Amino acid sequence: MKDFHDKLTKLRHEFHRNPELGFEEVATKAKVATILRDLGIEVHEGAGVVGILKVGDGNRAIGLRADMDALPINEASQHDYVSQDPGKMHACGHDGHMTMLLGAAEILAKSPDFDGTVVFIFQPNEEHGLGALAMIDEGLLERFPIEEVYAIHNLPGAPAGQLSTRTGQICTSESLFEIEISGQGGHASMPHVGVDAITVGAEMVMALQTIVSRKLAPGSGAVVSVTEFLTDGQRNVLPGHATLKGDVRARIPEDRQAVERFMRQIVDGVAATHNVTARMNFRTEFIETINAPGPTEAVANVARAAGLDTIPDRPAMSFSEDFAHFCAAVPGCFILLGNGQTGANGQPLHAADYDFNDAILPIGANFWADLVRDRLPPRKDTK
Repeated sequence: MKDFHDKLTKLRHEFHRNPELGFEEVATKAKVATILRDLGIEVHEGAGVVGILKVGDGNRAIGLRADMDALPINEASQHDYVSQDPGKMHACGHDGHMTMLLGAAEILAKSPDFDGTVVFIFQPNEEHGLGALAMIDEGLLERFPIEEVYAIHNLPGAPAGQLSTRTGQICTSESLFEIEISGQGGHASMPHVGVDAITVGAEMVMALQTIVSRKLAPGSGAVVSVTEFLTDGQRNVLPGHATLKGDVRARIPEDRQAVERFMRQIVDGVAATHNVTARMNFRTEFIETINAPGPTEAVANVARAAGLDTIPDRPAMSFSEDFAHFCAAVPGCFILLGNGQTGANGQPLHAADYDFNDAILPIGANFWADLVRDRLPPRKDTK
């Protein structure tokens, strides 16, 4: 067991030293594909890497997914496996997610005590919400039909090895918006001559905050945040143009759609009041991640049987997850695995001094293997 743990730790550190951003995971994909082939697993390469392990004559198949991309962050850690590429860092733990799934592939390839097919999915570009759709658009689910799909994400701040999930919505959607305002700029000493875009934009910013506080039900969990306010104004020049950019989170599609509808009403109404032109673009990058009842119940049962500290009905998370697109196509379950509560393991995801906890590598790998055995049990001898 120690040798296996040491092997996984070494591999994780190698991934950590060599981070690659979304859709640039060339060396990462090559490393993953090589490891799978060395285990005797059938490999298919495209936007991501897919490994196929079929055992017995069962016709059931499940998918296990890990993400591969890093983030454009300068690492602030002091350990001996820091990123060798300044400005890029595995600050979300995808290095650990890949390692756990490769560890499970090794366990299952060496002890193929199940009946059916496991599809190991190594996905690119999760951080920008583009990788899952890229693999789906390539025909992943048609070429390798699966009945269920699962993913694990580490969770800093939770006890190391604690497994939590929930039925229904577990991660929010994320939509980005951009509002362009065209008014009439002019001299700062004569604001009455035109309609400066900054005043109109400020009114919109304040009005947008009423969507969550006054138009959605209390406790909806929706968030509307204006994150950028850009103008062409200068020291004594009132701006004629302004751009507002921001971020919307929602727990259910109906709230996301309602937020967009209310935003458009506000933008059009404020623009009409001031006789200016305003255009809004609303683009959903991540849809809501919805866990199916059957797979979620199975995850909780397998975790309990393995002796893991298990929370089957945790609160929904406020972050978004590209795995949502797989869950929208196939019944699935998104799982959170505690990364620890102290030091670098307890730092927030995307922090420059965050680090994946090597202690949970074998926990995740063995859980994956246990889940496969549960969902694809060997057929009983009927003779």
